[in-house]
Amino acid sequence: MKKWVMLLCFLLIASVFIPRSHADASVIFSDVGTTHRAQAEIYYLVEGEITSGTTATTFSPDEEVTRQEAAALIGRALGLNGERQDTNFSDVTSGSFASGYIKEMTDLKIINGYPDGSFKPYQTLTRGQMALLISRAFGYGAGSVSVAADQLIDRGISQGIADGTFGETHTIKRADFAVFLARGINEKFRTVDQAFSQTMYVNVNDLNLRTGPSTKYPAIGQLDTGAAVQYGYAIGDWNYIKAGDKTGFVHSAYVQLTKPGTVQPPPATSSPTDLTVIIDPGHGDHDPGGVGNGYQEKNVVLNIARHMNSYFEQSPITAKMTRNSDTFVSLGGRVQFAQQNKGDIFVSLHTNALNGSANGQETFYYAGTASNNPYVSDSRALAIYLQNRMMEAWSGLKNRGVNPFGYGNFYVLRENTMPAALVEMGFIDSDIDIKYIGSETERKRMGRALYIGVLDYFYHYEGRKDVLPLYADVNASVSKRLH
Repeated sequence: MKKWVMLLCFLLIASVFIPRSHADASVIFSDVGTTHRAQAEIYYLVEGEITSGTTATTFSPDEEVTRQEAAALIGRALGLNGERQDTNFSDVTSGSFASGYIKEMTDLKIINGYPDGSFKPYQTLTRGQMALLISRAFGYGAGSVSVAADQLIDRGISQGIADGTFGETHTIKRADFAVFLARGINEKFRTVDQAFSQTMYVNVNDLNLRTGPSTKYPAIGQLDTGAAVQYGYAIGDWNYIKAGDKTGFVHSAYVQLTKPGTVQPPPATSSPTDLTVIIDPGHGDHDPGGVGNGYQEKNVVLNIARHMNSYFEQSPITAKMTRNSDTFVSLGGRVQFAQQNKGDIFVSLHTNALNGSANGQETFYYAGTASNNPYVSDSRALAIYLQNRMMEAWSGLKNRGVNPFGYGNFYVLRENTMPAALVEMGFIDSDIDIKYIGSETERKRMGRALYIGVLDYFYHYEGRKDVLPLYADVNASVSKRLH
């Protein structure tokens, strides 16, 4: 009899502290009682099938979290597919339960492998490493462990450890990981209130407002077409919103910036007229850049830059080119131009060359000390979105990835005072890449791709929802959140 009384008390308490009532929950862990510090967060993640127990009746809250477990947990929170598949890592085969998440998470640059080609799936995770993963996954933009730790504290996701530090080097336990992850997903668990800064509108009837970012979480209300809601943040493809006195999650496909049925364009106050993009075609005049297959880099990049600029000319966003003819501009002059024109971002256009022995596309950003360009996280996000759209445009080329400091130590990136990225659109001396580089049709396609990549950056990283209508003007749609 006492056992059933205790169980009833547990369920009643859980219904108070957990976003949904667990009176109908079938999972109860013997090692996560009603007084456990992570009880609410653990059961919240279990409810959404983001985590589970180590057995049917135990959660093992004090066990350490491995890299593969972290990839799976965050991947499920983001709604990734997770289907088992082969990876490029020597120690992660398709037989690994987390192989699909590891592949997707590395493709999204959320988690990385090691220089020797391994992933080390069974290596335990530190609190600092966990903070950086959450920052990347949820778009906080940290470029270092210390910054990521500060972000979690500022957002009320973490309060540090007993000695007053974040405990970056301490290994993280399953219970603590559950706390951080649940708080990252749902602000109701945090110690700091969420701000809602953007009005959006529901575009479908009977839209379920849910307690978590998936259909596995229960609905706590319904919204109809035209309902105004306040946007807070995104978790994968789901938006955390406020609707009246309720907060919860809706799929991003069912909310939009303009009220359904509105035919006039958004008012000027919601148009991104305050944004300035600096387009930097590399080289010029006596500096031809790379040469190959009868083409000079300086001419190719100027041509693509003009195409890119033409799209901005049809939008509310201002674009300024460091050169618009075959002239030479010094590296210092390019940076000075960007600063004088108060650029919000800087995009430098180049092609590569290596004696015909290499091919593919890559994008660079500077990740050195903050005493130079401090916008490391911003630059990385910009590079990611540009690289993604370049690969979409010229899909037949090799993806050489997004590369930070060590490769990206370029003056125009290092000495700039704004988010900056340098794209290498292909190898001008490659027999493969020249099929794209030498085609006017493909160069125009690349100009459009870089324009859309800039929109992706502003939309996802800067949270500029006012750029959303610009996608329709070029028959494009918003990319997935990749940073």
